[in-house]
This record gives sequence, C-alpha cells and structure tokens, in this order.
Amino acid sequence: MARSKARSQPTETETLSCLQTACVVCQRPMRYAYDNWRKVSLLDGRIVRLRLKIRRCQTPECLRYHMAYRPEAEGHWALPEHEFGLEVIAQIGAWRYREHRSIPEMHRALRARQVDISERAVSHLLARYDELLAVSLSDNHRLHQVLQQTGRVILAFDGLQPDVGHEVLWVVRDCLSGEILRARSLLSSRSIDLAALLGEVQAVLPVPVAGIISDGQHANRLAVAQVWPGVPHQLCQFHYLREAAHPV
Repeated sequence: MARSKARSQPTETETLSCLQTACVVCQRPMRYAYDNWRKVSLLDGRIVRLRLKIRRCQTPECLRYHMAYRPEAEGHWALPEHEFGLEVIAQIGAWRYREHRSIPEMHRALRARQVDISERAVSHLLARYDELLAVSLSDNHRLHQVLQQTGRVILAFDGLQPDVGHEVLWVVRDCLSGEILRARSLLSSRSIDLAALLGEVQAVLPVPVAGIISDGQHANRLAVAQVWPGVPHQLCQFHYLREAAHPV
C-alpha cells in the first residue's frame, strides 16, 4: 500500500566521523571523501539525521582502493538501509518474546511513544529481530566470502537495552563490511557472558581481528582483553563526548 502521508522530518542532526583514519590494508592515511546522510527514528520519538563522514583509501595498489569506510558508530544507531534504530528492533523483540504482545499492541505502544511507524513496519522489524538472533557465522558461506575479501575484520559490539529491566540485545558486527556477525539477547552484561559471546565469534572467524571498538564499560574491556589479548581496543569517542555533554 502506498504511503498516505509524508515522512516526518528530522528533529536533530548528529555528525559521525571515522575513528580509523589509516587504511587497514596498506596502513596509509584514508582521506575524507564525501558526506552520506540518513534518517533514523528512535524509541523516544526523535528522528535524527545522521551526517556520515566517509573516508576512502587513495592508494591505487591497495586492495581497498576507493572503497568507502563508514563511521564505526553508524552501526550503533541502525542496521544498513533501515530507517528505525536498533533500539526499536530490540524493544519489539522484548515485547514479543517476554510479554507476548501482538503486532497491533506493539504498534499502539510505539505510537504512544510518538514513534512514527506503521503496523507493517512493526511486523518487518520483528522479522528482522528473528533474523539477527539466527545469524550464525559458522554456517554462512556468504559471510565468509565477504570477510575474506579484506583479509581481516575490525569488530564493533554494542549492547541495546530498550527499557530498564529488559534483556540486553548484544550485536557484534564488522566495521569494514558492515555485516552483522552475531546477535544475542542476554539477561546480564557481566564480562564472563560477554566473553562467551565474543569467544563464539572468535572461534569461527576465517580472518584475523585487526581491532575492536566498543563502549567503555568495565565489563566490555575485560571481555575483550580475555578473548583478544594484545589486539588494539578503541573506545567509542562518540559515546564519551555525548555523555560528557549532558552535565554541560
């Protein structure tokens, strides 16, 4: 069915820059190439316009010559080609499997939070939640081929807890390809649980890990140090700056 009204306009803008400024293959600087724009609807009703500062390797002999490198924090906001944030998907999954709500009930709850969404979109996001939890790197031939093209991965992992008391949806993704490698809902965010999740990814990765990006929680640091000791671990500057700006 065709859309009966215009899409809601963004209420604010966020600029995301790449933390990685050197090419992971040739180690030469990647130049800022262009901006990419996208809109993301969040669980609190806000619509954020993301300005993504894309970089490219300029070395003709490099395997990643002119390939776009997108800001690592983009995957924390939303999945590729999605207009609703990951937190909306996590909330829909929690409502469905913990509270057994129907599609119309979830739609009404989201509309009560001022989220501009249709019932059909709720159904699609629930299916996407199921797909995320079903991702298995060990039996996915396509994922292996994508990862082997660059010969390494830069991993980012984020935990999304839509409401206090709900399970946390942890998502592990590759920043170079944008692919989701593993997603799982966990009742706790202890370092032992996160290390087990990261260990599952590490056991089946066909290529080495060049770096890891995450929030700065103590449990995250301990889990990464346990699974990948010696691998560079970058803490997400975007989240640090956002938290520091609140008291200001």
